Amino acid sequence: YETPSHPYVKEEVEIQLKYEPYIEKERKLNEKLRKLESIRIPDDIDYDKVHGLTKEAREKLKKLRPLTVGQAARIDGITPASVTALLIHLGKLE
Repeated sequence: YETPSHPYVKEEVEIQLKYEPYIEKERKLNEKLRKLESIRIPDDIDYDKVHGLTKEAREKLKKLRPLTVGQAARIDGITPASVTALLIHLGKLE
């Protein structure tokens, strides 16, 4: 079996091999973000009862009232730790 001799084919294969780990990491991150979008936040949530939120995160969540965890995660100042605290709290509510 002979490999294609076209330089662009070789270059394309090298690029795919080089960047595949990064592409896979992005795919996994996108899948996690899609899952966060499907987790709804109850309208009547009391953010004061969510343990582990910073004062800043609590204030922003109260003010903006995101509908999903995905929306909450995109709010400036909401850290991954805040998202985790929110997920833990929501798991307790269900």
